[in-house]
Amino acid sequence: MKELGVAVIGTGGWGKNHVRVYKELSSTKLVAICDINAERAKDIASQFGVKAYTNSTRMLKNKEIEAVSVCTWSTKLAGEALKALKAGKHVLVEKPMATNTKQAGKLLETAGKNDLHLTVGFLMRFIPGLQHIREAVENKKIGELVCATARRVSQWPERIGDVGVVKDTAIHDIDVMRYIFDEDPITVYAKTGNMKHIKFEDYAQIMLTYKDGKSAFIESNWLTPYKTRALTVTGSNAIMRLDYMTQELWIEEPKENLQPRYPWQEPLKLELQHFANCILEKKKPLITGVDGLKALQIAEAALRSSTKNRAIKLR
Repeated sequence: MKELGVAVIGTGGWGKNHVRVYKELSSTKLVAICDINAERAKDIASQFGVKAYTNSTRMLKNKEIEAVSVCTWSTKLAGEALKALKAGKHVLVEKPMATNTKQAGKLLETAGKNDLHLTVGFLMRFIPGLQHIREAVENKKIGELVCATARRVSQWPERIGDVGVVKDTAIHDIDVMRYIFDEDPITVYAKTGNMKHIKFEDYAQIMLTYKDGKSAFIESNWLTPYKTRALTVTGSNAIMRLDYMTQELWIEEPKENLQPRYPWQEPLKLELQHFANCILEKKKPLITGVDGLKALQIAEAALRSSTKNRAIKLR
């Protein structure tokens, strides 16, 4: 079986997980890592037995590397992803993909022109319980979809980010709503603010509305004393609840409550396995660059809505 030569750009807290998973997968060969912090690059490269770089342009000249994960600071993602695409590498770029939709559009254009895979790190889609919900909605097993509610709240993150809570965490749930509803919202209304962070919003409530009256609600913050990652989907015949952290799924029906059993699986491992398989087998990925662009458009609309204190219509 052919191994895909891979590398990781940015080996901080999350990037290091990409490094570990690529090393564990049988379908990938971890060739190199890159980090602007020379000491960290050296330590991680030594730990995983690969070559260390502090300059991604130099690393991307390595012909063994066929695909890269880009896990840098949010404002650096698009620049590094663009370099990789121009170097002829397939790219998995972490969310939010880019600083703005113009940058995201450039990534799509470059990937298309060079016939390269471009996918975005929306790993919630790989959780079995969420896939079960998507299938239940699609096949109307819960009746007609009425609404969905997501809560992604926690204490202040250990790292100090370069974007606010909307683009850093709520964007996961924006993508989840696009996945469940299988359509884009027509309007976005949001309230955001900052209690602890001087520069960026640290709490957000976002409402998405759809053409046939359905709606979605997203609550996200860095203020609560405990961590919650949950989704509730309401249908005319049943309600489905998912805990992202435990991956437990509950289905509440008129006559009984069910709890389908799924073995816990690491979403990142499922995501990176899928990324590698799609490249090796020339298949379209579950999440495309278009999905990343559309989620970013909705996130930006949410921020505009809060600033203007009105609903924003989406084209």
